[in-house]
Amino acid sequence: MSAARSLFRPSLTVGAFTLLSRLTGFLRDAMIAQVLGAGLVADSFLVAFKLPNLFAQIFADNALSSVFVPLFSSLSEHRGRRAAWAFADQVWSVLILLAAAFSLLMVVLMPWAMLVFAPGLGEVPGRRALAVLLARIAFPYFIFAALAALLTGMLNALGRFAAAAAAMSILNVTLVAVLVLRGPGMRADHALAWGAVLAGVLQVLWLLAAVRRAGRLPRLVRPRPTPEARTMLRRLLPATLGGGLAQINMLSDTLLASLLPTGALSYLYYAERVSLFPLGVVGIAVGTVLLPLLSRQLAGGDPAAAADSQNRALEAGLFLILPSAAGLLVLAQPIVALLFRHGQFSAADAVATARTLQAYVLGAPGLIVVRLLSPAFYARGDTRTPVLVTACAFGLDLALTLLLMPWLAHVAIALGDSLAATLNAAISVFLLARRRQLRWDARLRYRLPRIVAATLVMTAGLLLLRPLLPESGRLLQGLLLLLLIGGGGLLYLGVAWRLGIADLAMVRRMVAEKGGSGLKA
Repeated sequence: MSAARSLFRPSLTVGAFTLLSRLTGFLRDAMIAQVLGAGLVADSFLVAFKLPNLFAQIFADNALSSVFVPLFSSLSEHRGRRAAWAFADQVWSVLILLAAAFSLLMVVLMPWAMLVFAPGLGEVPGRRALAVLLARIAFPYFIFAALAALLTGMLNALGRFAAAAAAMSILNVTLVAVLVLRGPGMRADHALAWGAVLAGVLQVLWLLAAVRRAGRLPRLVRPRPTPEARTMLRRLLPATLGGGLAQINMLSDTLLASLLPTGALSYLYYAERVSLFPLGVVGIAVGTVLLPLLSRQLAGGDPAAAADSQNRALEAGLFLILPSAAGLLVLAQPIVALLFRHGQFSAADAVATARTLQAYVLGAPGLIVVRLLSPAFYARGDTRTPVLVTACAFGLDLALTLLLMPWLAHVAIALGDSLAATLNAAISVFLLARRRQLRWDARLRYRLPRIVAATLVMTAGLLLLRPLLPESGRLLQGLLLLLLIGGGGLLYLGVAWRLGIADLAMVRRMVAEKGGSGLKA
């Protein structure tokens, strides 16, 4: 089966569930904004909620998956599924011990940890104490998030994408449920913190059921220093450092925002959530499928197929992300107002969040390229190079943010992230091309400038029609905004079709293709 088909159908499944996760995430954030607003309680909860997610992304979502999937795929290819499962048992047993121990340590040290991660919280009386309390409640979510990341890696390596993708919505649905069902005497911020832990338990149970259907449950075994375990440890250290640098960048954003007037943390959080909508749907969908696909192709000795897969992933990712980013840039103000401007979230909050969103959106193309090129390093067992590239990008991000903050305040933080993502993408492209591990084929060279042209036409159309949106009437605003977004999408697809880069017949063939896609629950 061609690389396009191998990528498209499983990516469509992951993308659909990621879209569901983003939509439920918007519902979750809208309810949080309505209940908590953008003040002291919201800042405290968002910092507390970010900490377990932050460490899960460092130790599990990025590092663990990027190392585990290639090794599991290689063992399956060369030594059989039994050896791969024995390796998975070793990782599962060690991860449970490490995650539980680290979570307990963080709960004990949380007052001092909060001084490091958000030192500015103490400037407002009561804000730091509340953040520490909520973080202590919510941090055990890290244990279940780490285990969920490993179970997701097992499923992805086995070509089972649907169940893992569906699990992404469990956190959002659970938090919405606890807000709706909490008792009259329970504070909303406390309910959300406990809800995060409950969501982690539900995610693990859901994924364990899926792994059992895919083969068997992971088992608790006595850890042994096998060659595979030593290889994983050797690759995991730089991968964790790379993930740590990326998350340290996020922590520095939180630290700097905590020094700004109250509300800055909330503006950054809500804006980032909206900006990650297209990146999540496109980047997570294609990137999730690409890593195990490249790992299998390289383990099977087929670099030509791997190169084709890389080109098709970049083509699909840029075809979708460029118009999405342009649309968010033009329509940031009405989108933020529609999603969040109600309850305690004021008109001034909406304006500040929209400006931050526009700064974040500028980095979306760079982020998608990084997401789609990272598997090219990890599938070859190279976890060192992404660390060095991330370090360079982090240095630029911090320097630009400190330089621009006196004039742009919280918007400078988002703008620094965007420029750093662009640099990260440029360096990654250069290094892979110099190693001859990334070759732009004729099809990608033909389509990329035409994708840019179609995006520019759509952007011009949105700029012309945006003044037609009314200033009042929430229902009418929402309806016309949806029509404008749909019209912009149709304009983009129409121009793309005229330029010869939207092959609808090929899409229908890929959707209809039944074999080899790995679309299993």
